[in-house]
Amino acid sequence: QVQLVESGGGLVEAGDSLRLSCVVSGRTFTSYAMGWFRQATGKEREFVAGISYSGARTAVADSVKGRFTISRDNAKNTVYLQMNSLKLEDTAVYYCVAKYAVNRAVITTGYDYWGQGTQVTVSS
Repeated sequence: QVQLVESGGGLVEAGDSLRLSCVVSGRTFTSYAMGWFRQATGKEREFVAGISYSGARTAVADSVKGRFTISRDNAKNTVYLQMNSLKLEDTAVYYCVAKYAVNRAVITTGYDYWGQGTQVTVSS
């Protein structure tokens, strides 16, 4: 079993930055591709960013491209989501996700493990 614990959410103003962290325990961290999803009130959950098990490959959704960056520190069993130039529409609960990696690809769907979520609220 894999446990994911997110932190770093909060209330910020438009244009500010936040960094979300997700600490993973329970299995070998480097065996897992990681990612972030988000869900705004009344909307479907959507993919935000993903990173391969080694960290060599990343992908972000078009809606956050140029503003959000995903990274991982395999020595700390931690994945990060750096969010810059935050917009009102970035307000959502952000979930850290993990999936056992069978190749070097970034995974955008079908994750097996989910964290409890951390709230990000962007105000004007």
